[in-house]
Amino acid sequence: MAQAAPTPGGMSGPNRMTGPRTTGPRGFTSNLPDIFDARVHRVAKIAIPVVLGLVYGYWAAANRRSGGPITGWNILFGFVTALAFIVLCLAVAQFAPLLKRELHSLVKSGFAGAAVGFLYSQTGESVLRSAAIGVATMAGVFLVFFYRYYTREDGAGNRVR
Repeated sequence: MAQAAPTPGGMSGPNRMTGPRTTGPRGFTSNLPDIFDARVHRVAKIAIPVVLGLVYGYWAAANRRSGGPITGWNILFGFVTALAFIVLCLAVAQFAPLLKRELHSLVKSGFAGAAVGFLYSQTGESVLRSAAIGVATMAGVFLVFFYRYYTREDGAGNRVR
C-alpha cells in the first residue's frame, strides 16, 4: 500500500490555504489577507459612527412621537440626538482603547447601556425601568467585552495571539 511522502514542516508547516502571515492595520499579524487598504479603514472609522448616529437619532425621534405626526421639533430632536450619539461614539472609539482592559470594557458597555436606556426612556416608560434596562444592557455588554479583552490581552494590555 502506497503512502504519501511527508513534506518539510509536516502538519505544523505554513498554511497553504491562507498564504503567508501579514500585518494588519493595527499592527498584529494574521494569516488572513487584508482586503481593504488604510484609506478604507480611515473612512470607516468616521462613516460607521455617523451612520449609526443617524439611525439612532431616527429611532429616538420615532420613539418620542409614538406614531404621531412628524413635526419640526421631532426632526430637530432626532438630529440633535444623532449628533450627540456621533460625538460620544467617536470619543469612546478614540479614547477607550487607551485604557486598561477593565476600564475599556466599562466605558464601551456604559455607552451601550446609556444608549439603550435613553431609547427606552423615549417610549414614555418610567425612569426606573429605563435605568434598569440600561444597567442590564451594560452588564451584558461588559461581560462580552471583558471576556474578549481578557482572552486577547496580557496584563499590560498588549495583544496576544
